[in-house]
Amino acid sequence: MPEGNRVSGNLVRGFAVASATAVTTVGAVAGAAQSSTGQSVNDTEATASDSTLLADLPAGQQAQVPSASLTQQADSQAVAADNTARKTAAEEARKQAAKDAIAKQEAAAEQQALKEAKEREEARQKAGRSSTGSSATDISSPSTQSSYTAAQVQAIARQIVPGDQFQCFSNIVQHESGWNHKAVNPSSGAYGLVQAYPGSKMSSAGADWRTNPATQIKWGLNYMNDRYGSPCDAWAFWQANGSY
Repeated sequence: MPEGNRVSGNLVRGFAVASATAVTTVGAVAGAAQSSTGQSVNDTEATASDSTLLADLPAGQQAQVPSASLTQQADSQAVAADNTARKTAAEEARKQAAKDAIAKQEAAAEQQALKEAKEREEARQKAGRSSTGSSATDISSPSTQSSYTAAQVQAIARQIVPGDQFQCFSNIVQHESGWNHKAVNPSSGAYGLVQAYPGSKMSSAGADWRTNPATQIKWGLNYMNDRYGSPCDAWAFWQANGSY
């Protein structure tokens, strides 16, 4: 081979070796770079992802998250307390209304009882007056005689005066005249069984008031009923005052 060709061949072989070496070196470097870069890229991507999640909320909102949670808790507690207060107030109002209703019913019952008692008393007094009036009007006077014993006058009185009032009537007559239908008070001039003053007032019951004990009894009974309510009421007054 000529000298020139050997030089050229050596140069070609040297270039090839250099090229292969360069390629190998570049591949190794690239591989190393790829391995190292791949790990770094993954880490970077993970870090970037985390950073993106944190960056989704503005800094002000991130600070407000705990504060908002506390506010919601406070609001819930306030609502619960308000509901409890409302229930308590409603229960107290219900109890007070029940007490007021009971008190009102008791007061109404008491008023009704007083009203009924008053009506019964008025009816009793009215019945007593009616019974007394009919007795005084319907019973005819016994035949007039010149004189009467106390027992005879009392028997006449029993026919005229209601049974439950007779004893009171008798007590008054006994104190006033001793059942003497012609008794006269020497100082005042009061006359008769019940000592009417003046005696002529008894003429409203009959013209024979001077001599007929029945006429005097009728007048005396009407007088006690009209002035005091009944002979027993008149007797109570007499006991307290010594007269009627």
